[in-house]
Amino acid sequence: MPETMTSKERMLTALERGKPDRLPISLHQWQKYHLDKYLGGIDEIEAFTRFGFDAQAQYFGNFGQTQDEGGATKQSHPQWRVTIDQVKTDPNDRVTHYTIETPEGTLTYKTASDRKTTWVLEYLVKHDEDVDLIAKYMPVPTLDLAEVSAYYDRVGERGILRGFVWGDQAGCWQHAACLCDVNDLMLATYDRPDWVKHFMDVLLQKKLRFVETMKGARFDLIETGGGAASSTLISPDIHETYCLPYDRQIHDALHELGFRVSYHTCGGTFGIEEMIVANGCDCSETLAPPSIGGNQEPWEFAEKIAGRLALIGGIDQFNVATDGTVERIREKVHEVFEKFGHRGGYICALSDHFFEMPLENLRALVDAARECEY
Repeated sequence: MPETMTSKERMLTALERGKPDRLPISLHQWQKYHLDKYLGGIDEIEAFTRFGFDAQAQYFGNFGQTQDEGGATKQSHPQWRVTIDQVKTDPNDRVTHYTIETPEGTLTYKTASDRKTTWVLEYLVKHDEDVDLIAKYMPVPTLDLAEVSAYYDRVGERGILRGFVWGDQAGCWQHAACLCDVNDLMLATYDRPDWVKHFMDVLLQKKLRFVETMKGARFDLIETGGGAASSTLISPDIHETYCLPYDRQIHDALHELGFRVSYHTCGGTFGIEEMIVANGCDCSETLAPPSIGGNQEPWEFAEKIAGRLALIGGIDQFNVATDGTVERIREKVHEVFEKFGHRGGYICALSDHFFEMPLENLRALVDAARECEY
């Protein structure tokens, strides 16, 4: 049967837990590395359109992401003065040192990167009192509504536009895990729980302040959460104490402004299913299967939440979508559709970032999804 919906209509229907004309098919953040290496440097919207995907376009504006050089520069402020020292400049082996001067002390951190990604060599928060400098002086940007609107118009009916909440990650615990070593953070929940809660409160208040600037923004979906709250890393008890109450306040604030919310857990959902529902999100992602590091199959999670949330993800981006055959890809897309996607409320997508996927495999994903009609 011919398609009867635009990509935007199809994805919004799924996010409202309905059944569109066919299974929506998308990707999680088309990486610049892949766009440059395989597609001649076109942007994500052009790439989604070229292959016939239902676009999940991502607005990357000034969200206070300190681990990005450009983002760190944007955060510089008279009371939060950022100096960047480029120690290594090779795009395949780049090392950057950051110094932040505040009226009451100096903070430092270091990152390394290659053409694919960035990682932390030295964390910003090294002492408990560093959090107080963040509380007093780390600036909170204002969302550029005109820029968001222009990108929304460009996406048009080709799909949805996604946004974030302020910080290196949208969730408070997840953001803290970008600012200090997550092993130290987990131990502190036992040794210094009041300090950890103070850390969460500091980040929460800044995130809520940023959410206020989002009023009127033309986003179809706001991504919150982050991988550090997955049950592949922390226990359900830690999640319940240090994630759930803070996530809920962020989601309530976003809902007050009319936004849909997707909670990102990188697939580690076993044991925290009811907490994900309880945090008030509208959608859960990325449904990473055990083959890519998750701790339950996407259909197992779907059974437990029983239609209370929309779902995004479920396809192993490496073992299936990158290294698998065209037939293997088709089998996996049909499997997730037949085991839970046929009920509606589901956007089939890769579980996370990909880098070396052959172009024929991208086409295979789209072709398989078009066979899955409601």
